[in-house]
Amino acid sequence: METAKILVVDDERSILVLLKEALSQWGYHVTTAASATEALGVLKSELFDALITDIRMPDMSGLELLREVKKQDESIEVVMMTGYPTIASAVQALKEGAYDYLSKPLILDELRHLMSRMMERKFLRGEIHTLRARLGEELTVNELIGTSVPMERVKEIIGKVAVTDSPVLIEGESGTGKELVAAAIHRLSSRAKRPFIPVNCSAIPQDLLESEFFGHVRGAFSGAVADALGLFRGADEGTIFLDEIAELSPALQVKLLRVLQEMQVRPVGSTKAFPVDVRVIAATNRDLERAMTEGSFRQDLFYRLNVVRVTLPPLRERREDIPLLAEHFLTKYAEQMKKPVRSISQAAAERLQAYSWPGNVRELENIIERAVALEPSSSVLPDSLPAYVRAGTAVDPGSRIPDPGPAAALPDLSEGFDLEARGEDFYRHYIALALERAGGVQVKAAEMLGMTFRSFRYYAKKFNLR
Repeated sequence: METAKILVVDDERSILVLLKEALSQWGYHVTTAASATEALGVLKSELFDALITDIRMPDMSGLELLREVKKQDESIEVVMMTGYPTIASAVQALKEGAYDYLSKPLILDELRHLMSRMMERKFLRGEIHTLRARLGEELTVNELIGTSVPMERVKEIIGKVAVTDSPVLIEGESGTGKELVAAAIHRLSSRAKRPFIPVNCSAIPQDLLESEFFGHVRGAFSGAVADALGLFRGADEGTIFLDEIAELSPALQVKLLRVLQEMQVRPVGSTKAFPVDVRVIAATNRDLERAMTEGSFRQDLFYRLNVVRVTLPPLRERREDIPLLAEHFLTKYAEQMKKPVRSISQAAAERLQAYSWPGNVRELENIIERAVALEPSSSVLPDSLPAYVRAGTAVDPGSRIPDPGPAAALPDLSEGFDLEARGEDFYRHYIALALERAGGVQVKAAEMLGMTFRSFRYYAKKFNLR
């Protein structure tokens, strides 16, 4: 998160000095103004995350400044302060859009906690706004592309389940578009104007997940310097998407089950429970029924989540959608890169159609992006595709990453070729595939490929793979 920028306005110099020093120590970037007029001048040339202003000032009152600021920037958070507190002025300030109202003399500890809560809310709102905008762009151009029978069935289920509040379990291999399906369900539901918060359960350390999910109170653990709302309360009246649900520890599975049953969350370190109204959509690329048999996933949690199940087909089972997807990604990246690549040649299309797509739609998108970047002509030719796609190397996504063997898809020397480039394509493909299978855990991915972690990390960094 970037350092938050705060504008402090007060006609008392001592207050400006005090607040600048305190806020700077707490990690904020602070600008001060000695009057409302000066503050409006500063706001014309700079954007701020929050404004702290006195109410009584000689040239313009803090309430008038609040109104002007909100006209210019609705998203800025405003804290009012006064040495002459009245209920009427407090109510008026909150009605005009202020976040809170403080009495002088200020209690710095109180201000610090207020700032922490306020900036957390602003950050969360910003994330939600960005996500909504991104999802709006993606889904209005029908990112759930495909006319195959399996995809039409998925779209039909999405339409039916969106109008309910039932939990949904989305199953599918990595790269099949599970988050897009979850987002589509949210956007078609009555919760569409409320938050949609995606969480990758495998990307957050297990010892931090409970706090991330349910929040914490100040002092609950080392580093908990202020109360935190948590993702479930942040998604109140909206939808939370729990990706890679199978990666949750047994202890957290119990706590998640309780939340789903009671619709209440208890922050870490608190004795108080808070009601939440959240729709839960979960996703996994693992066989949860097998995980239940093995004892790594709770049966009662599975049945609580598995009210409606959506199974996404791998790309190899809906090959008729490959041309539509490829053309969509071609248009997207040609526009982004401002390149005159307008089509995919028949020869290149045949290679795309023959490939097994272990990384599914995500892999197809990456390969088309690469092809657009490399293609010098107006049509994607086979030479702009990776060597393993041109060779049609078959990979079973459910198996261990195979040793390709000495004779697998070796090119004819003919008049020569770029050996280094072909070698890089080979490494890039299998390192990306191993990362997919390992859920992004590099140690596991290195083991799959029989590489040292140091060597794997070198190549992953070289090819910008995560």
